[in-house]
Amino acid sequence: MSDYISWSPIRRLMKHNGALIVARDAVDELVDWMGKSAEGITKKALQLTKHSKRKKITRDDILLAIKYFK
Repeated sequence: MSDYISWSPIRRLMKHNGALIVARDAVDELVDWMGKSAEGITKKALQLTKHSKRKKITRDDILLAIKYFK
């Protein structure tokens, strides 16, 4: 998953939220989790889109998929 999500912006996000020192493997683990979550949400949104006989995934599809993903 690290091919899609860059390490540096995630590290900046963590720093912005108060984490001054973070191990590289901790950031890598978060990036991996984020990638898997995004993949699962996208798959669910695609199912919803196909069920509605559409081709374009909309914001509402993503929001509904997030609701189901939790």
